[in-house]
Amino acid sequence: MTITGEQLARIALDAGRLIMDIYSTDFDVERKDDASPVTEADAKAELLILDGLKAADPDLKVVAEESVSAGKIPDHGHRFALVDPLDGTREFINRNGQFTVNIAIIEHGKPVMGVVYAPALSRLFVAEGPAHAWQADVKPGAPVPGEDARRPLHIRACPDAGATAIASKSHRSPETDAFLKKFKVAEIVSAGSSLKFCLLGAGEADLYPRMGRTMEWDTAAGHAVAEAAGARILTEEGEPLRYGKRERGYDNPHFIVYGDISPA
Repeated sequence: MTITGEQLARIALDAGRLIMDIYSTDFDVERKDDASPVTEADAKAELLILDGLKAADPDLKVVAEESVSAGKIPDHGHRFALVDPLDGTREFINRNGQFTVNIAIIEHGKPVMGVVYAPALSRLFVAEGPAHAWQADVKPGAPVPGEDARRPLHIRACPDAGATAIASKSHRSPETDAFLKKFKVAEIVSAGSSLKFCLLGAGEADLYPRMGRTMEWDTAAGHAVAEAAGARILTEEGEPLRYGKRERGYDNPHFIVYGDISPA
């Protein structure tokens, strides 16, 4: 592998600075063909990320959200990147801060490296490889934190009082509520974008069911972070969530992120 976690972090931090520059303006909101919202931050951040990945690894094929929306899907083999330049566009528009930059490297259907950056919250999550993930507090555009500023990511032991479940801020569903009834849940918290994966990986929650449609670029980077922190990401059938599902249009089945909890 020629690209490094530090390089991915650098690209994400730079994208975060661009996004925050636009966040501070009276930006316009448009609608894509599927009626989902898009802003200039999505488009400009994606171009920055694509340029950064090309400079770091010229042979790396990239499947990126806005490019796919424009009909640009590269032929790729078992190794490629998945990019969502602004995950949580609704959160961006609502200005609640819970949006992220997502960049992941996929090998043989598995996210083996990923970075999630929440620029409005100054929270950076990096999975450098299997069982090696860290977080740091860093401002948009700032240098990649050194080793002394990095905090290892690990799932926590599920509290005896019950699990903290984390749910989508924009896409909570009745199926989600029904699934959660199978567990001893002490608290349900809401979060936007791929932060849900990262908060579980950081030991701030224990369970994240997603019973709704997601795309691979929405989940791959957070998946890499949570899994490297010890979480399991499984479909409703108990199979590992896989990537590169071109035949499905790169969408995901329903899935659950488990911390220190046995699958139902």
